[in-house]
Amino acid sequence: MLALHTSDWHLGRGLHGHDLLTAQAAFVDHLVEVVRAEAVDVVLVCGDVHDRAIPPVRALELFDEALSRLRDAATRVVVISGNHDAARRLGDKAGLLDPRIRIRTDPSALARPVVLDDAHGPVRIYPVPYLEPAVAHTLLPEPPDENDEDEKEDEDEKQVVARPSPVATMGRAMRAVRADLAGHPGARSVVLAHAWVTGGAASDSERDISVGGLGNVPASLFDGVTYTALGHLHRPQAISPAVRYSGSPMAFSFSEASDRKASLLVEFGRDGLGAVHDVPAPVTRRLTVLRGTLTDLLGSPAYAAHEDDFVAAVLTDPVRPMEAMATLQRRFPFALRLAHEPPAGEGDERTFGERTRGRTDLEIAIAFVAHVRGSTPTDRERALLAQALDAARLAEDAA
Repeated sequence: MLALHTSDWHLGRGLHGHDLLTAQAAFVDHLVEVVRAEAVDVVLVCGDVHDRAIPPVRALELFDEALSRLRDAATRVVVISGNHDAARRLGDKAGLLDPRIRIRTDPSALARPVVLDDAHGPVRIYPVPYLEPAVAHTLLPEPPDENDEDEKEDEDEKQVVARPSPVATMGRAMRAVRADLAGHPGARSVVLAHAWVTGGAASDSERDISVGGLGNVPASLFDGVTYTALGHLHRPQAISPAVRYSGSPMAFSFSEASDRKASLLVEFGRDGLGAVHDVPAPVTRRLTVLRGTLTDLLGSPAYAAHEDDFVAAVLTDPVRPMEAMATLQRRFPFALRLAHEPPAGEGDERTFGERTRGRTDLEIAIAFVAHVRGSTPTDRERALLAQALDAARLAEDAA
């Protein structure tokens, strides 16, 4: 059996204000082509189909189109909800869809697998949607035996009623999965989960990663499962040979500029997990971070290959140039982000109070003009500033 593992489509998301839906549609085209070329048996979509609870209409239409085209390509599709999806809204049509398409958003159903057969027998696929502890814990199937001596629980799990944690919640979910698997000894199994597993590397585009690692769950919770298909982290990475993130199909932040985006083609043989292959995702426009003075970025032939890229520029000019973004976009029309990092020792890291203490209003005004314009005011301009300050003081006194 061949499975194609993908996640975190975030349909409807942009990049610093730039619409990415055309690129996301190109990814759907690519996905359908891979399914046809490789004769994929099942596509696993591991959460965050959409970028927000109420997606734009075009994003909803693209997801519907993707499901229809994958169905027509003679594959099956299993989808779970992620933390960015509105679970009930994503799953509201699940019962009306073709039986080859399964959308699972209800935690209470996670121990009822989607069962697919190949020449070697059944593969039991357990869709575990994103589990928000405060909400999901009461919806999960009842554990078969809370006092099982072989069950290794941490202290958080013992306090589950008072304060469910991500570890306790995922642990309870996996006990329900194992209870079902126990009735099918030797069966190959797949878990889809949308979670942050300890050891996974985040990027800037996961907007709600828990601070301090409090949202992590250990990979050991998935021990004994043939393959765990993860979503949530946007960088493709293997926590272990059998526990992997496919990552997002495109970069959603410049911290991912060097990532090699892909889906994962997963083989299941007679004895369990076989090879796992990267299937590179299409890149419609690269992300590039450029560093240098504005003059260098605009004039150097070394940057010619990046003129059509999405660009984040870090300017190293001693003084921030006026209208730097508009000027930069003359050469790099898709420049989206600008930062100013003057050479060490040339920036002033003092607070505003420290920089203005003991200075007259006129001195502060002159320094402000010099800062924003990059040159000191002329004598005539100094006189005009002095007149304006005098007029302001007279008006204040009159009031």
